Parts: sequence; C-alpha cells; structure tokens
Amino acid sequence: MRVRKGSGVDPIMRRCRASFRFPALLVSLVAGALAVVGLVAHADSARASLIGFCPDGSMFIVQHAEAIPCRDAKLVEADEVPPLRSQFLPRPYAWEVHQRRNDPYNPYNLIDSARQARTLQGSESPEPRPRTENAADRSSPSETTPAPPPLPPVAAAPPRPQSLDLALGEQELRDLALIVDLAQERAPATFAADGGAGPALRLARSAAFESRLRDASARTGRALAGPVLLFSATSSQPRAFYPNLTFVQGHRAFHPDIADPGQLGVISGRIGTVAPDAPLLGYTVLPEHLDLASPIDIYWDDRRLTAKLTP
Repeated sequence: MRVRKGSGVDPIMRRCRASFRFPALLVSLVAGALAVVGLVAHADSARASLIGFCPDGSMFIVQHAEAIPCRDAKLVEADEVPPLRSQFLPRPYAWEVHQRRNDPYNPYNLIDSARQARTLQGSESPEPRPRTENAADRSSPSETTPAPPPLPPVAAAPPRPQSLDLALGEQELRDLALIVDLAQERAPATFAADGGAGPALRLARSAAFESRLRDASARTGRALAGPVLLFSATSSQPRAFYPNLTFVQGHRAFHPDIADPGQLGVISGRIGTVAPDAPLLGYTVLPEHLDLASPIDIYWDDRRLTAKLTP
C-alpha cells in the first residue's frame, strides 16, 4: 500500500481556515474603503467653508473666497480659532439691520416718538412766527446796554535808576586803571586773555574810589552799603566784552544788574567792545554779607577764579 507524504494538516482543518480567511479579507477591504470615503468627505467639508479673521478682530465664516468681507484676512483651521469675545462673533447682517431699525434710541425713531409725545400732551409747538421789529429794537446799543466799566490804568514802568555823576578827569581815570593793575601784585584777581587775543579782566578794591562813589550815590538820595570793586577790561585786538559777573561766597551768590548803577556801572569805555585804544573801566557794588577778606568765587561767563580782594 502506497502512503502519500503530506504536510501533517488535516484536510478538514484546511477547509475551515480557508473559509475564515475570506471574511477577514472582506472586512479589511470594506474598512479601507470607508476610511478613504471619510477622508474625501472631510476634505470636501473643509473646502465647503472658509474660516478667518479680519484686521479689526472680527471673525467670518464664508463659503467662497470671494465672500471674504475684508482685505488682508487671515484664514485659519477650525482648531486654530482662539477664544472669542461676544462682539467678535459672526452675526447675520440682516439681523443687525433689523436690530438697528427697531432700536428705540435710533435718532430716526426718536423723531417719531417725540412727535407722538407732543401730540398726547397737547403741546405741539406751533410754527415759528416771523420776528417783528419794534421801537425798542431800533434803539441804539448805547441806550439799552450799559457802558462797560473803564479799564484800570496800566502801571507805569518804574523809573530807571539815575546814573551817578563821578566827575572824574582824564588823569583820575588813568590813575584808577593803574590802581587795578598794581593791586594784582598783592591781591590777584585776573582773568587772563583767552588765547592771548581775547579781553583780560582784572578786579581790585580802591578805598578812595569807594568813598567817592558813596558820596555821588548819596547826592541822588541812595545810600550804598556794600563794598565796592573796580574792574578793567583790556584787549590787544577788538573783542566783545560784557561784564557778566557772579560772586559766590558760601551758600550766597550775587549777580549785579547791569542796568542798575547802584550795582554795576561803567566809568569809561563802552560795554560790548574793547580795543587797544578803548579799554573799559567800571565798578560793581557787592552786598554787605560778602566779606572781601575771605575767599570769594568770581565767575565771568563760563570761567571762574577764587580770590581774596582784601589781603
């Protein structure tokens, strides 16, 4: 008897396995087809509407790109939409128009409401009548309107202080300039010429001139209480010069007024320009609280020096 060599699997079991394999293959094919259909449907639904935002923050949902209500809109996916406030939610345009038309505070509706209220109260305003001119209207304004009260007088500017008459001769002027120069040896207070060409400024005290200045001021009815300093400005070339001086000692400072002869005055020369043949000689009256025996900081424009004017 001939025996056939087999695989060791029962034919009945082979048939059962084949029968079960066919339904499983069918199920997998059906599931794949459904997945493809779902993806296509999802793509179609995504293309069916466009979601986005306008630059003013409002949101829109439209069917076509041509219906986007603004320029520079940003299109987003449904899962990219951030939390929205109520004023940014999309609202149908027809509903907004209906709300505005029925708003009781709409000026268009307020006109009808006001007319109805006047009619119910029986106080509807009559038509304005033309104004008739009477004798009172023809009267001149001076007869009906009182004249305005006169303006208070403008305060006159205070009189300018009178310049002091020192009655100095040419020789006395040269002597005063020499006193200023010689005083620099025992009480130096000199602003050297800037670059050798600018004006040089020197300050010194003269008891004789101080006494003469006090007498001249007393003749005008004004007494001088503080110490007096002489100053001279010289230059090898024509240069601008202004006695913009400030004196500082401790916590006190004094800036003489160039328009007040009781604080600063010109003896000879002219403020504004100094030249080799036109030096300037002047004086300044300091306050009583400044002690010339103690160091004083003297400022001229943006320059500074410290000096004892009474050694």
